[in-house]
Amino acid sequence: MTRRCKRSDFEAFADMQPGPSSAPSLAQTTSRANLAGWLYVSPLVLVLVPFFVAPILVVLAASFFATDGFGGLTPGFTLASYVEVLHSALTLKLYLATIKFTLLTWVFTLIIGFFVAYFLVFHVRNQLLAIGLFLLCTVPFWTSNIIRMISWIPLLGKEGLINQALLATGVIRQPLEVLLFSDLAVVIAYVHQLTIFMIVPIFNSMARIDKKLIEAAIDAGASRFDIMRLIVVPMSKSGIALGTIFVVSIVMGDFFVVKVMSGGGSASVVSAFYEDVGVLQYPTAAASAVLLTLVLVAIVSLILRTVDIRQEITR
Repeated sequence: MTRRCKRSDFEAFADMQPGPSSAPSLAQTTSRANLAGWLYVSPLVLVLVPFFVAPILVVLAASFFATDGFGGLTPGFTLASYVEVLHSALTLKLYLATIKFTLLTWVFTLIIGFFVAYFLVFHVRNQLLAIGLFLLCTVPFWTSNIIRMISWIPLLGKEGLINQALLATGVIRQPLEVLLFSDLAVVIAYVHQLTIFMIVPIFNSMARIDKKLIEAAIDAGASRFDIMRLIVVPMSKSGIALGTIFVVSIVMGDFFVVKVMSGGGSASVVSAFYEDVGVLQYPTAAASAVLLTLVLVAIVSLILRTVDIRQEITR
């Protein structure tokens, strides 16, 4: 009798356990997760494919076509456009000019953006005031790009406010012509427009630094320079990397600022294939665009290999 009771208890316990078919298998769970993931990204795919991927593929295909010189394209496969672009001395000159503008703009925006973000995070005690000052940095974006550039002409011109002030104080005897319609004016306009792209990600990175870590470093006898070098800068690398990607991509892909602020005295890579489009040399313009895209991809890949910006995105 005792043995039968024990057996029936065991059978009842076994019946209570879930069978193999009552729980989803690992393959089913993985399949559902993959389907959910595709559903989440499907709106982004629907936007990227027609408005980003398809135009790039069209430009890539056009770079291998031949042209009749009058805007007509002959489908085929030829590397003549790439050979023409790569063997042109003008290409090297334009890339050097573009890299010069990019490096100068990056250096100045990094310096200004870093210290503005540092001041807002570590020296403004009132968080509401810090957010207000941060939003104040976005005021230039309330106006168009053209108006922001035109606003520099009364300041930098031969009879502008800067030259008039220098003449009045006796610092110079004649107006400085280098201030406007020069490479300096191009860099000033770029820095004015793009500093916010450096402030925002660096501010976002610095705001996540635990203030107790700074206080502990001060208690341990660390100087402000040591705190900046050993704590603030390393923990802000992801924001610096994001800002660098923004600034470099915009400067290397722009020609309007160079054209307006240099007075036509300087040019960039984008200016070259913009002129090619104007004279109906579409394959050459497409080849130049593809090469510039590859250069930008290489630069961004190098930055991403140096700094893991996924920490900035996922935090």
